[in-house]
Amino acid sequence: MGVAGIGAGSGAARVGGGVNLLALRSHNAALLLDLLRRAGRTGMSRLELAERTGLTPQAVSKITARLREDGLVTDAGRQASTGGKPRTVLRLVPEAGHAVGLHLDRDELRVVLVDLTGAVVGERCAPLDLGAGADAVLDVVVAEFGEVVAELGPGGVSGVGAGSTVLGVGVAMPGPLDHTHGVLHRVTGFPEWDGFPLRDALARRLGVPVVLDKDTNAAALGLAVGGEAGAFAYLHLGTGLGAGLVLGGAVHRGSRTGAGEFGHQVIQLDGPPCSCGNRGCVEALCLAAVARGDVDEAARVLGEGAANLVGLLDIDLVLLGGRTVAAESVRFVRGVGAVLDARARREGVGSPVPVRVASGGGRVAEGAAQLLLVPLFGRAEG
Repeated sequence: MGVAGIGAGSGAARVGGGVNLLALRSHNAALLLDLLRRAGRTGMSRLELAERTGLTPQAVSKITARLREDGLVTDAGRQASTGGKPRTVLRLVPEAGHAVGLHLDRDELRVVLVDLTGAVVGERCAPLDLGAGADAVLDVVVAEFGEVVAELGPGGVSGVGAGSTVLGVGVAMPGPLDHTHGVLHRVTGFPEWDGFPLRDALARRLGVPVVLDKDTNAAALGLAVGGEAGAFAYLHLGTGLGAGLVLGGAVHRGSRTGAGEFGHQVIQLDGPPCSCGNRGCVEALCLAAVARGDVDEAARVLGEGAANLVGLLDIDLVLLGGRTVAAESVRFVRGVGAVLDARARREGVGSPVPVRVASGGGRVAEGAAQLLLVPLFGRAEG
């Protein structure tokens, strides 16, 4: 997902971030919305918006007039005069639109409703059996979606009334899957999902646009939008183990959207069998250690996998999250960090790559909601 409104072959010249072409006015609107989102309730004047984007004051006035008509922007008072006419300040209306984020884990469904700033305004959790089959899983998702958006009142869902405010649904779940086409592959441990068009099936049931991505990618996106900078890996250890990668400021999925299958790298030949069909995978070794209560061994195994990532990608930071990490966060950070420290000493690196718990523990559902919000604000993913 690139910058909203700019096609790969547009060839349009940019001036200070803005483009004064009607064909790209959605991009310019996104630029202004993002600035107003960052400004918070303080807001910004039209002149400030023009200076920050490089758009002409006339273009800013036209775009903000449309945004006001759409209810996305409103007045936030006036700036004190410095000799001329006091300037009207505009601000984003957070409640003008909402996105829903779904995290379909192997045994649990978490649903969040967020406003345009990404703030959670509704949340639900329900038990889920990913192996129960598509119909049963979709029934649970539809029911919980209906409950969380009911807080918006009549007209809160697209197609229900004139007050439509739900932009769509971001769905995050274990991979592998095809993010581009919204189709599941052989989800580890649940081969019956192979080839299922989850995105389109949910869009039909919910009546709103749906975006599908891996749980680790969604969490990584949420972290990047929340301020994590540089190249980093988010390692999620819960009922399974995966990674979300942010490289060059954007989520890295690979040409087949299969990047980040971190848990299924083999680090012990002829090791214990893994649910993916291989033997000696990081996930199998790590979860086995957790199951027998050996957290320090689980952290060491996770650290070996993280060290491979650091060596391959030269990333700046390793972030840890997921239910299993949250239960023993200090021991996991210490164990993974010890492996990376030892590797840095062996290689003569001045300082090892830092390890810490992800902000909020890696909120997957909130990251899934960002799959809808990021394009609205004209940002690259991250």
